[in-house]
Amino acid sequence: MRRVVLPELGEGIDKATVACWHCNIGDYVRKDDDLLEVVTDKATFNVAAPSEGIVKEILVPEGQEVKVGEVLAVLGTLDVQ
Repeated sequence: MRRVVLPELGEGIDKATVACWHCNIGDYVRKDDDLLEVVTDKATFNVAAPSEGIVKEILVPEGQEVKVGEVLAVLGTLDVQ
C-alpha cells in the first residue's frame, strides 16, 4: 500500500481544500497521473500519484480542508492471479 499525502505547496502554505477528485475507488492510475485538485487562497494545484496502482481508499472528500502531510488516499498493488 502506498499513501498519497498533500505535498508541500509553497512557502507559507500549510493547508488546502480538496476541490475535485480525478479518480474513483478501484481505478488504475499510473505514476504522475493527476489524482485530485486542491485549492489554496493563493493558487490551484494538482496532486499526482506517487506510483502506479489501484485507488483503494479516498480519505478526504471534496470540499474538505487538509493540512500538508495529511493522507489523502491509499493506492494498492494490482491483484495478479
